[in-house]
Amino acid sequence: MNTLKWLLASTALIASPAMAELLDLEKDELTFGFIKLTDMAPLAIAYENGYFEDEGLFVTLEAQANWKVLLDGVIDGNLDGAHMLAGQPLAATIGYGTKAHIITPFSMDLNGNAITVSNDIWEQMKPNVPTMDDGRPQHPISAEAMVPVVEEYKDRGEPFNMGMVFPVSTHNYEIRYWLAAGGLQPGYYSPEDVSGQIGADVFLSVTPPPQMPSTMEAGTINGYSVGEPWNQQAVFKGIGVPVVTDYDMWKNNPEKVFGITKEFAEENPNTTTALTKALIRAAIWLDENDNANREAAVEILSRSEYVGADAEVIANSMTGFFEFEKGDVRPAPDFNVFFRYDATYPFYSDAIWYLSQMRRWGQIAEPKSDEWFFETAKSVYRPDIYLTAARSLVDDGLVDEADFPWDSDGFKAPTPASDIIDGIAYDGRTPNAYLESLPIGLKGNQMIKGSEVVN
Repeated sequence: MNTLKWLLASTALIASPAMAELLDLEKDELTFGFIKLTDMAPLAIAYENGYFEDEGLFVTLEAQANWKVLLDGVIDGNLDGAHMLAGQPLAATIGYGTKAHIITPFSMDLNGNAITVSNDIWEQMKPNVPTMDDGRPQHPISAEAMVPVVEEYKDRGEPFNMGMVFPVSTHNYEIRYWLAAGGLQPGYYSPEDVSGQIGADVFLSVTPPPQMPSTMEAGTINGYSVGEPWNQQAVFKGIGVPVVTDYDMWKNNPEKVFGITKEFAEENPNTTTALTKALIRAAIWLDENDNANREAAVEILSRSEYVGADAEVIANSMTGFFEFEKGDVRPAPDFNVFFRYDATYPFYSDAIWYLSQMRRWGQIAEPKSDEWFFETAKSVYRPDIYLTAARSLVDDGLVDEADFPWDSDGFKAPTPASDIIDGIAYDGRTPNAYLESLPIGLKGNQMIKGSEVVN
């Protein structure tokens, strides 16, 4: 038993794993991939706290160069599973970009992202941003403040470039949501043009997360949407200012997932249950006792084999605070959520939101029925596996039965308009009606032909 696990053994969460009956594992040596972001934390904690070992699993964690390499590794079997963008299993399953049936039995977190702009862009935006009585900017900051800046670029014939991490990333959909909510067109995709820049006011392109600050500092992009610690890194380096967090765009929005192939889950059902059990325990540890373990988590994540950023930078968001302009530190207790609010449960309604954004921007080129959205979500998000793992943990005496949504039908209650930056409510049960409610984006029978939206 390692030192950290020994220190935690007196908490209510940890019972003696020796008391639990191990599952008959089909495969016990596993390799999981991740990208160097703080929301890979459940994997690191499950490894460091011995939760994988408690389930009889011998796990190797391997950092990946980018999201495409990571996804390819899972598809070709070099990785048994991975920390994934929520859009990746969905896109792969419907055949966007690549074709493979990927499922997720575990949602890794809520929130955790932000949009950052360069110092120069921020200085141009600031006159358009309302202030509080103490003179600090009033948050959340709308993309409306950036409209005059983008227009000046247009007048000079210059493209206004921003970065996101992958075409089907939360970050892509979040920056698009923010831009559109402020009246800016982030551009469309079509089967013939996968740049995502058709008709764009702001040109979005892919940059790997750890390279975001240096790419912006070099002037290649004017800002970016990314997870931590790469927004806070811009503040620490003095090169940029985060203007909005995704919590302020959509309170407690879904973020990363843990992805495996459907084939892996079918061939290794007990192993799949066991790894999900370990991840659930890690998520609980990360949030328990009002985030009391976050300092220990920060130390682990700062190690080179995990995120490899300075502990001080990681702590800025992981311990319940977020810094905007240098010195403007504000409470953000839910910036990173790993277990509370049913964060780990793979809700169909979360999957449907991602699919709705794929349709909104043309990645899903043709109209789809509500039933198609429901069926696709259910083929990828697997609460049945999750609840099997949770029930096993309850039976093992390791978790509290009351902490899980046993009676859920897979749909969250609708997100009220007051919790979303554009004031438009989201209900996963009515995806097409939701798309109709968004002023910018494809809806109904609309499609992209050439560079035009047609009905």
